Amino acid sequence: MLIGVVIPVVIRQSIFGLPFYVTTQFATILGSAIAIILGYIGYRRMLLFPGISSGGYVITYLTITFSALVLIMFVLRLDYSRLQVASCYTLSVATLLFIHLKFERSREFLFSYVPGGLVEDLPRLPHVRWHRIETPEMVLKGEDAVVVDLHADHDPRWESAIAKWVLAGIPLYDARLAKEQLTGRVEINHLYENTLGSLNPNNVLLKMKSVVDFFMAALLIIIFMPFMAVIAAMIKIDSKGPAIFKQKRMGFRASPFTVYKFRTMFVASETHDVETLRQSAMTKDGDVRITKFGRLLRRTRLDELPQLFNILKGDMSLIGPRPEAVALSEWYESQIPFYHYRHIIKPGLTGWAQVNQGHVTDVTDVREKLNLDFYYVKNYSIWLDMLIALRTIAIVFTGIGAR
Repeated sequence: MLIGVVIPVVIRQSIFGLPFYVTTQFATILGSAIAIILGYIGYRRMLLFPGISSGGYVITYLTITFSALVLIMFVLRLDYSRLQVASCYTLSVATLLFIHLKFERSREFLFSYVPGGLVEDLPRLPHVRWHRIETPEMVLKGEDAVVVDLHADHDPRWESAIAKWVLAGIPLYDARLAKEQLTGRVEINHLYENTLGSLNPNNVLLKMKSVVDFFMAALLIIIFMPFMAVIAAMIKIDSKGPAIFKQKRMGFRASPFTVYKFRTMFVASETHDVETLRQSAMTKDGDVRITKFGRLLRRTRLDELPQLFNILKGDMSLIGPRPEAVALSEWYESQIPFYHYRHIIKPGLTGWAQVNQGHVTDVTDVREKLNLDFYYVKNYSIWLDMLIALRTIAIVFTGIGAR
């Protein structure tokens, strides 16, 4: 309330000299305060599970309440400050997101679980105090929720107890959902109903995302063009060869495309041997092929900036699974089941796997990366994109996860 309501009022009063009791000002203050309170109540009611996607409730509920505020003001023909309402909304979302990321996600929850199936792995997961329900007759006290593997076979006594807990209003979650939300991974061994939500993501959402990507890429190119020109000149000074590196990578719906990057390695001789291409596409720790300036570019991820032109062309998105070299992608497909399903959405400049795991090439690590990619495919939302963008900015300054 202090940041979302009081600060905009103080700023507006200092600039325009409007006291808070002016009708327009008073309506704006009262409406914004009510919108924040109702948005916060909605967020708290939904914040039962301490998973990654829970932060999306902040954006969802504050957007709903502030939209309702504007609609009511319009219908009732009440005068209000549009700029101040927009400021209140923006500051409130930013503040509550900060509180959520800093405190709520680290809060420890108490979950009880029914023995059997996947739940036996759950007590190893963080941010939750796990309590095993030994018998169906056990009385539950103070649990935030009950977790049960709904795909496992339970005897009638457990089935009856589960139904009783649901009727008593105790939140009940499937073990797979619990594991996904606590780890940010979707592990796939077999494709079954609702594994990825849908094997073909909503085309309307994808098209909307493409429009946003186009305009954002165009804006970022205009902003960073002078900076990219300086980087290109530094690459040319540092080593012989072109400033831009081009490589065939696997794209949307498994269609190869040419990706652009700033060159970070010494120019190698051209080859068409599949094994050589695969090995050259793998970057190892301390790789001797990387130039001095190239190490800095890789550590800060600035070598990826030319991919803004790939986004402008429609080959890529700002956020999505990172595209792999064609030779590597074909090899992974032969080694890892379901690997090709990561191509059902456009590859991205940065992604969920990128900010959680960094660069990997080993098949075991790539399996883990695939679980992260599938989590993004299944749980795609504006909130998740915002979280990835924030973590990417942090990586640019820290260099964590680069090679």
